[in-house]
Amino acid sequence: MTAEERLRELGIELPPAPKPVGAYVPAVRTGNLIFVSGQLPLKEGKLLATGHVGAEVTLEQAQACARQAALNALAVVRGEVGSLEKITRVVRLTGHVASAPGFTDQAKVLNPASELMVSAFGDLGRHSRAALGAAALPLGAPVELEMIVEVL
Repeated sequence: MTAEERLRELGIELPPAPKPVGAYVPAVRTGNLIFVSGQLPLKEGKLLATGHVGAEVTLEQAQACARQAALNALAVVRGEVGSLEKITRVVRLTGHVASAPGFTDQAKVLNPASELMVSAFGDLGRHSRAALGAAALPLGAPVELEMIVEVL
């Protein structure tokens, strides 16, 4: 079963790749690696939530945001190479979490994004990861996700 078939089986359809919100490109390919620019939890052009996790945004809302940002990152990759089937390995996810003072569950926020990669790609979706707290993120987003994948 392909990654896109697995996602469909889970009831997940990739969104269109979001447009950049600044002066950068959505992704850069060098050799067999694609570096995806930070993706926000945009759905149909709007953020799923705004604010700091642990204050205005709950852990559960932030987890949904991380998952949406991961879907957006996959959409960017698909836009770059034409198909998720060209991904041979999810190498790294780096998640930035706009954190209220004292919030220390950044790793829990990012778990749904990591779990999505494993659901879609099996063992090829297991990746290295960093979960970082941030004072603020673009547009007031609670989560921003970067991704590196290896492709054919």
